[in-house]
Amino acid sequence: MPTPNPASLPGNHSANPGPAAGRTPRRRRVAFAGAVAGLGLLAGAGISAFSPAIAQLKPDAPSVETPFGRAPLSFADLIDRVKPSVVSISVVSGGDKMASNTDDRGLPEGFPDIPEDSPFYEFFKRLPKEFRGPQVPRPPQQAQGSGFVITPDGYVVTNNHVIDGANKIQVSFDDQEKLEAELIGSDPRTDLALLKINNKSGKTFPHVKFAEKSVRVGDWAIAVGNPFGLGGTVTAGIVSALGRDIGSGPYDFLQIDAAVNRGNSGGPTFSLDGDVIGVNTAIYSPSGGNVGIAFAVPAKTAVEVIEQLKSKGKVSRGWLGVKIQNVDEDTAAALGLPDAKGALVSEITPNGPASGSGLKVQDTILQVNADSIADSRDLARKIADYAPETTVDVKVWRNNKSETVKVKLGTFPGSTEEIAKLEQGKPLEAPKDKMDLDMLGLTLGPAPADAEEGVTISEVEPSSDAAQKGLRAGDVIVQVQGETVSKPADVAAQLKKVQEMGRTAVMLSIKSQDRTRFVAVQLKKDKDKG
Repeated sequence: MPTPNPASLPGNHSANPGPAAGRTPRRRRVAFAGAVAGLGLLAGAGISAFSPAIAQLKPDAPSVETPFGRAPLSFADLIDRVKPSVVSISVVSGGDKMASNTDDRGLPEGFPDIPEDSPFYEFFKRLPKEFRGPQVPRPPQQAQGSGFVITPDGYVVTNNHVIDGANKIQVSFDDQEKLEAELIGSDPRTDLALLKINNKSGKTFPHVKFAEKSVRVGDWAIAVGNPFGLGGTVTAGIVSALGRDIGSGPYDFLQIDAAVNRGNSGGPTFSLDGDVIGVNTAIYSPSGGNVGIAFAVPAKTAVEVIEQLKSKGKVSRGWLGVKIQNVDEDTAAALGLPDAKGALVSEITPNGPASGSGLKVQDTILQVNADSIADSRDLARKIADYAPETTVDVKVWRNNKSETVKVKLGTFPGSTEEIAKLEQGKPLEAPKDKMDLDMLGLTLGPAPADAEEGVTISEVEPSSDAAQKGLRAGDVIVQVQGETVSKPADVAAQLKKVQEMGRTAVMLSIKSQDRTRFVAVQLKKDKDKG
């Protein structure tokens, strides 16, 4: 089955308001970001945590007798019950970020290609900001999507790509009431996110629950959402298929034929019981419009993810650290395998969990603990079901016989950038002598080689106050609030004292080349972080 066209994914909107707007989320091959490697179900966590108000058809609702039971003549009663829980989501991103006037070489934009060994390279790299041209805020980007309330106190489920990079999130109910919401946690790999409405009044919100019953092909599917900004839109169809692989990772999706368009992202698909059977995430469409093929994250997958987001703000998955491929008939014959089953290891990720475990390239993984492995997607699902740091027995086929290798699983990397670093043999975490200080917008390193004191600035966030005050990579922080520092931890300790004193800025003594100056840098507020 072909992979969904990114341009056809619901919820992609541009900064220009209007029905046909289209925005492609950052760093995504597809809008749902590739749903993923696996889910871990929290011990003791269950669907009952979402104390629902169940919506069902009235006993006297208009219906017709069929050979397979009664079918509704209208969905009106059902919609009356579930529609109030569905929200439209408006997102504003950007606007607070300053457009960089420095290119990727660290030189002012528009400067010629100066060799790094030129005596002018360092001069122009350290050119004061007043000579670099004014920095202007990036224009705000607006987007819209859908979501639904799952608890009476206002927890809302939506797609990650709807709120990705948001500075401001608003939810609107069908009665046009608009409320601010904050992000509790998100999971790019399943494209799910959990929001919490700012409920200062303590009101109770209409809400729905995830379905506990398994759905079948042919079951009714009713989608409610905010397509093209037309909030409160209802469409109906059936469950067209189960277990769809849409090229976004090992987890399966529901396929439905209810009309789903841009802006439906994050909205619910309901059963006739009024339960959410899936979270609408993507569509297949060569043209960008609805062609009757939509995909939704199944309720079971969504519950497992949402439980973790609610309790921890993130999802933790086991990770083996290998690249794998399916075993076909020819591969099985070449390796001497009796059946075309298992997952063939094509590459072992440097610095990953499997790199020192004894697993080898060309091993065929047949079993993990007591679970047989059908193919590469099956392996990814089963590994991700384990908690990080779990040691598992991996049964492999090697040199015409089976062997068992113990592997201590790691934590699945949180981004494609982290995976790329590992695949290049780079460590996932920053060296211990480096430290990110988000409240200053700085990344710090050790003192210069020719000095015993001071902390080197290795990176400066372009939109930070530190950047606006002229701090640059290579500058050295000598003192913080009058106290001499010699390692990044010293700076962090002084910042903590400053915060405890209730200060909003910190005084730094900065050495740039042979000149020392004092710079007062504003501290980011909590709401500015992230």
